[in-house]
Amino acid sequence: MAVQYSLRDEVVVRAPIERCFLLSTSLAIVERELGMHPVRGRTSGLVVGGDTVRWEGWRFGLPQFHESLIEAFQPYRFFRDRMIAGRFAHFEHDHNFAEQADGSVLLWDELRFMMPLGWWGELMGRLVLVPHIRGLMKRRFALLKRIAEGEEWRQYLPKKTLF
Repeated sequence: MAVQYSLRDEVVVRAPIERCFLLSTSLAIVERELGMHPVRGRTSGLVVGGDTVRWEGWRFGLPQFHESLIEAFQPYRFFRDRMIAGRFAHFEHDHNFAEQADGSVLLWDELRFMMPLGWWGELMGRLVLVPHIRGLMKRRFALLKRIAEGEEWRQYLPKKTLF
């Protein structure tokens, strides 16, 4: 039986929940942190429910691809992307948003994945991918917080979005 890895991280952002949610759906921000590029499906802008995105790039010195489906989408509270093609045996990423009493927003992500290749995949998952993905999650949250709390968010959201 394959091992499922579960990772969780959170951050408090002092910005409107709508802004936090929409920035989290920005392909440009994901591309900036992930270092992979959207090449098929939605390739720019903000993802919505039902969208697919195929990401391609290099990781660990090897060409990689990861294709996701935005299978659940509940503005401004939750969305899930699930891998439909790629190197993992299973990959789901839940993005959650909750307004706090002081007007800030709690963002928390839960990411679940399983590796192929039996014991070799489990070893790679535990020793390489868990620390790598934890680092990506922390850097992504730090980037989202900085963008949402400053003025940089205006570069990523449509002009008609006013907060």
